[in-house]
Amino acid sequence: MREIDVAIVGAGAAGLAAADALAGAPLETLVLEAGPRVGGRARTLVRGGHPLDLGCGWLHSADRNPFTRIADALGFGVDRTPPRWGEQTEGEGFDAADQAAFDAAWEAFDAALREGARRRVDLPASAFLTGGRFDPLIDAISTWVSGVALDEVSTFDYAAYSEADTGENWRVREGYGALIAAFGANAPVVLDCPVTRIDHGGRRIRLDTTKGALSSRAVIVTVSTAVLARRAIRFDPPLPEKEVAAAGLPLGLADKLHLALDEPEAFSPNGHVFGRLDDARTGSYLLRPLGLPLIEVFVGGRLARDLSREGDGALAAFALDELAGLLGAGVRRTIRPLAASDWLAEPFVRGSYSCALPGHAGDRGALAAPVDERIHFAGEATSARDFSTAHGAWETGRAAGLAVRGRLSG
Repeated sequence: MREIDVAIVGAGAAGLAAADALAGAPLETLVLEAGPRVGGRARTLVRGGHPLDLGCGWLHSADRNPFTRIADALGFGVDRTPPRWGEQTEGEGFDAADQAAFDAAWEAFDAALREGARRRVDLPASAFLTGGRFDPLIDAISTWVSGVALDEVSTFDYAAYSEADTGENWRVREGYGALIAAFGANAPVVLDCPVTRIDHGGRRIRLDTTKGALSSRAVIVTVSTAVLARRAIRFDPPLPEKEVAAAGLPLGLADKLHLALDEPEAFSPNGHVFGRLDDARTGSYLLRPLGLPLIEVFVGGRLARDLSREGDGALAAFALDELAGLLGAGVRRTIRPLAASDWLAEPFVRGSYSCALPGHAGDRGALAAPVDERIHFAGEATSARDFSTAHGAWETGRAAGLAVRGRLSG
């Protein structure tokens, strides 16, 4: 059996950050990745000459996001054009008065929820909707931001992220997934190597994989909460507290579709439309992001799950129907699907990003706590404030890597 010092399970942003923190130390480290590529829930495809992010695509809190600095160091371009997510820049039925009314409704909801969190009331976030005409749209936004509707979101969780977010959202021109892959290009990664069992009952930790067994002095686990909750990795002795915590932090679902525009000049660069204003089962459409001849579509929550279960082409059919309703039937002749994600179907992920159920915000800390100082857990779900983001994953992975380095090298 091969003996190493540190095994890192998962080569997403957290696992790669942990490996980077251990680089240069006199410790033999391996990153064991179940899938065929690095990056985890960050993935960039090139179609029609354009980089398309199927996973994370925005440098959230970009002014403090470590990937902004990493992008600069690696020569990636960062576009600082502010997003227009809350606007309806094309189509009918959303005039200046409607925009002002929606902005006020959003601010009232956000303020009420934050006040609820300050009063230590962990209700479902939907409890703070006002009953106004924009409630369905606010609920739809939750499905894109959290991957679930507001009735599945912890008030404490929502408020923690909202308080920490700086409001600066930028984009990586070559793709966020491409940036993370470049960051991890020199990491000691073994691909197509799922870990099935972690036996920590002895002096050394044994990891069983589909490519054989190895042993290590420490392990950093960075897999998704869906993988942990499903017991895809078995721990011996069992770690029921980790399974319970993971179950309280299920993965929501937010999928993307990229559409090519044959007549891009018909749209203003960096525009945005909501599919519907009166239904939470709707999409968000970025028109010509980065000035490209594309439309970037977001769907989330129950709608995304239903479309995933319907199979190939369902998301594209839904988006084209909504766009035709907004912009006229003629758009069907000038729009072509390029690529779409289906994160629910990804066997080693099973979703997009974690969201604490009402009453379960504390599960993030429970999941993050190390076991016997030998098994560490990292990833976006273990971040207290930057969960659901690549930089939250990076920060927790780096912290775990430094902790292991300090203990084993000391």
